[in-house]
Amino acid sequence: MPADAADTFFGVMSVERFLSEYWQKKPLFIKGALPGFESPITPDELAGLSVEPDVESRVVLETGPEQWELRHGPFEDDTFHALPRERWTLLVQGVDTWVPEVAALVDRFRFIPNWRIDDVMISYAADKGGVGPHYDTYDVFLLQGLGRRRWEIGEMCDGATPRLDHPSLRILKEFQAQGGWDCEPGDLLYLPPRLAHLGVALGNDCMTYSIGFRAPGVADMIRSFAATVADRVADEDRYEDSDLARQVNPGEITPETVERVRRLIMERLDDSDSLAAWFGKHVTEPKYDHVPEPPEEPVGVNEVREALNDPDTVLLRAEGSRFAYQERRGGGLRLFVDGEGYLCAGAAADLAKALCAGTELPAAEARPLVTDAHALALLAELVDRGSLYLG
Repeated sequence: MPADAADTFFGVMSVERFLSEYWQKKPLFIKGALPGFESPITPDELAGLSVEPDVESRVVLETGPEQWELRHGPFEDDTFHALPRERWTLLVQGVDTWVPEVAALVDRFRFIPNWRIDDVMISYAADKGGVGPHYDTYDVFLLQGLGRRRWEIGEMCDGATPRLDHPSLRILKEFQAQGGWDCEPGDLLYLPPRLAHLGVALGNDCMTYSIGFRAPGVADMIRSFAATVADRVADEDRYEDSDLARQVNPGEITPETVERVRRLIMERLDDSDSLAAWFGKHVTEPKYDHVPEPPEEPVGVNEVREALNDPDTVLLRAEGSRFAYQERRGGGLRLFVDGEGYLCAGAAADLAKALCAGTELPAAEARPLVTDAHALALLAELVDRGSLYLG
């Protein structure tokens, strides 16, 4: 990892200061955050990704005052020749799952927990192109990769902020700029959630990298965890009232009944160990169906053992795979990889921590950690699932 990412926030302040003063609080613009930055993907290559069926892409066109059109990919090869000369934007999600050099950009933000990292979206805009004034519900770092873009910021928003009447686009009805910057390649802008912003291309061939950080919705978490708990409750586990007393009015649902129901539900939900296990799986679930992608032929324990004996071998995290772990109260830990959980102890626990710490682990560093059959079997399973590969 680059020294400026590990020790400071792009050389302008400590990571601790960025987190305490800016993260989820206020925007920050860094001129020349990545000096001499050259985009690892060209506009033509980005357009090429947008024609692939497994890649999520869309085009946003401004067709008139407060008039916008949204088109979803995959697109045809000749789609972009038919577009107007200006005021349109191509957006391609999850480019980091397809281009290792794009995935490597995320390493500069590893001071943020792995489970918070979402993906890298890249946009290409023709002159005056943008997606309109809007706000996001997550943190985002906007890195200019090619050309120039004017970014302006407005006020903090919420669900009640007026938006244009559009079935899919969440464009603000009103936007008053309170500040802005003209961004060139290597410039970086951080935006906290709910801050109104507007980006407009200044000329053609404008490419912007959006490194987004997931913020799970509370409603979604409640639904998911409750469903997990419900799946473990036996059908025979039912409401009981052996102490039932005669009521004056049989139509009343008494406060005592409601309290009994509350206890039934909360006793099953209030399980911190189950919550921890569910949360680890929930936040490491892959964003895209093709991740992980198992190898054509299983690798197996023996081949992994041989690979570890080769000093040139490197264990590489598959692009798009998510790794995280939790310490357990009784010792050992849970490793979570792409929505699956693994109980680890001893050497396997040490190996799990090393795999979560970075996207690459040289064989020379992994070999001392693989000292028992459990650790070796864990490594082989992750390789055979496609979450790790041997490089």
